[in-house]
Amino acid sequence: MLIQPQTKYQSFQPIDLSDRTWPAKSISRPPIWLSTDLRDGNQALIEPMNPAQKLQMFNLLVQIGFKEIEVGFPSASQAEFDFVRYLIEHCLIPDDVVIQVLVPAREDLIHRTFAALKGVPQAIVHVYNATAPAFRRIVFGRDQDQTIDLATTAAQLVYDLAAEHPETRWQFQYSPEVFTSTELDFARNICNAVLDIWRPTPQHQAIINLPASVEVATPNVFADQVEWMHRHLIPRDSVILCVHTHNDRGCGIAAAELAQMAGAERVEGCLFGNGERTGNVDLVTLAMNLYTQGIHPGLDFSQIDEVAQVAQDCTQLPIHPRHPYAGELVFTAFSGSHQDAIKKGFAVQKSDELWQVPYLPMDPADVGRTYESVVRVNSQSGKGGIAFLLERDYGLVLPRPLQIEFGQVVQKTMDTVGQELSSADLWQLFTREYLQGSPFKYQSHQMSETRSGWKIVAELEREQQPLKIQGEGNGPIDAFLNALDQDLQVCHYEERALEQGSDAVAIATIQLKSAQEQKGSYGVGIHPNIVTASLLAILSACNRKHP
Repeated sequence: MLIQPQTKYQSFQPIDLSDRTWPAKSISRPPIWLSTDLRDGNQALIEPMNPAQKLQMFNLLVQIGFKEIEVGFPSASQAEFDFVRYLIEHCLIPDDVVIQVLVPAREDLIHRTFAALKGVPQAIVHVYNATAPAFRRIVFGRDQDQTIDLATTAAQLVYDLAAEHPETRWQFQYSPEVFTSTELDFARNICNAVLDIWRPTPQHQAIINLPASVEVATPNVFADQVEWMHRHLIPRDSVILCVHTHNDRGCGIAAAELAQMAGAERVEGCLFGNGERTGNVDLVTLAMNLYTQGIHPGLDFSQIDEVAQVAQDCTQLPIHPRHPYAGELVFTAFSGSHQDAIKKGFAVQKSDELWQVPYLPMDPADVGRTYESVVRVNSQSGKGGIAFLLERDYGLVLPRPLQIEFGQVVQKTMDTVGQELSSADLWQLFTREYLQGSPFKYQSHQMSETRSGWKIVAELEREQQPLKIQGEGNGPIDAFLNALDQDLQVCHYEERALEQGSDAVAIATIQLKSAQEQKGSYGVGIHPNIVTASLLAILSACNRKHP
């Protein structure tokens, strides 16, 4: 049983920002994207990536379109150092891509970091130190002034070492670590003190990153914190304001989106939300959220299954089947009402119109998915999903009453087998139910026109015995029913060409009812000749009346 939480935890106090502006704003363009899969994401893995996996991940990020990639923490280990050197020495960094490296505010580690970056054409040096009260008090034993001194000393060293290598285009980034728990006025003071050292300009901006290293409040509170900092950084036009949100409360996406409305221009995160504890912000979801609002994210996820596969291979982490946009089942409907709505939506959706298919917030084809898995049938499914699969894969367009009737057949099977049915399973069940019945089997027929109508002579089998029948009527169907002498009336009939399959193959559906029945039974016939298809449909209905 959970304890009374008020004895152990306290709620985060709201920010005094009564004139906040972010709620009235919307996102109209993508942020500057920074992938930290090779740094923050890598350190969160049970087994960190080996050099081959790191290179595979780096190449994937370049292919997707990331222009800023945090490639490691070169002062943390020889492996991290060596990977940065490998990228530089083998000229593997495209001209339009800037690598970023992370370093804490320690003199020896900053020197080691610049050694790793020797010869790089352009780079971002990301320096940080802990600023939150719990860290100052418990971990480091420093007061505010000592913490600011640590940050500015490191900032000066970064500035001086960069000046020794003018051949590299340097950019500097500072993070007040665990910004979300840091007093706002102190976060402002330490960031502005670092900016005083770096002296950025509008032409050569510095980056101030506000990390929600631990998510401690609702996203609106984080947005207030970001807007407050957005107003108090000096000089603001010389700063790129960045956020790095984690997902401890499950709100990392919302926090990053609201932060952009509050003034953030850059977002750091990982593919599919990999990161410490519950993860970093999910850059795939953030980007595709923009896409579905009509804003191109500047990242290419048009082959999302390939991206997901490489990410899983490199991280050894699975992607949940319900993961937004990338999960195996996110475009799949099992529910009957959902399937019916999707089927109707596809029927009217035009390629040159805005996407408006119910229950599908985006076209699966845009991320390289086929429509194969949009509708799948299990015990929760209904006639719409069944009809959708048969039409899509076999060209069967069933009248609504037949959809209902066959749906009941499928439901009985589902109650027995208790597992998902594929479109092939449905076709096999449909064939068994409507096309392979007994006792009647068609062999051949001859039609002739008479003065009063039509005459038919048909060769059949009944219970594997030859049967020859003949009859007359006002048309082929009427003549055949008279020949069968089954006292049946036609309630519904339609025929059409199959939308897929052999040329000129026709399907006929017919509903027959006796005088004693409230409703009739359907029969289906498929044949290149429409008259023959109609006769097969009649026999199908008769067979279903005499199981």
